[in-house]
Amino acid sequence: MDLDEAYEVYVKDLYRYLLSLSKDHYTAEDLVQEAFYRAYIHLGDNEINNIKAWLFKVAYHAFIDSSRKNNRLIISDKIEGLNKNQINHEKNPENRILEKESFQVLIEDIHSLKETETHVILLCDLHQLSLKESAEILEINLNTLKSHLVRGRKKLIERVKERRRQDERE
Repeated sequence: MDLDEAYEVYVKDLYRYLLSLSKDHYTAEDLVQEAFYRAYIHLGDNEINNIKAWLFKVAYHAFIDSSRKNNRLIISDKIEGLNKNQINHEKNPENRILEKESFQVLIEDIHSLKETETHVILLCDLHQLSLKESAEILEINLNTLKSHLVRGRKKLIERVKERRRQDERE
């Protein structure tokens, strides 16, 4: 697959991933552009077996470099964009709004986890990358990634349960 095809296939996924990390539309767009620029520069140097995982890794490193340069927080509290595939458009507008709000609350809960747990859950659960691909992107051992994923999911489940208990009390 050449870079033009990869761009067409993965640009939206990379944008959503970078938006979830940066919380800013313009920063996410800049980082997508930076990721594909880096991909263009280095694509000829190496043979890439899994271009999606490689592009996510390039995007992740572009985000980290940008964060270090600007001394900003790595994980955000909010997300403005939603994965449109997660909303059933056949439902009435009220249900869509409720689903959107629920998804935003879930994203906030994910971002309240430790940084590594947040990244692992975003890559494995939201973007559905394999454990191996996610470990390569984050440059951590596969077993370490599994530990972060299990811990993060447990914490997330507890936060969702606690939020439900609070909602029931109100």
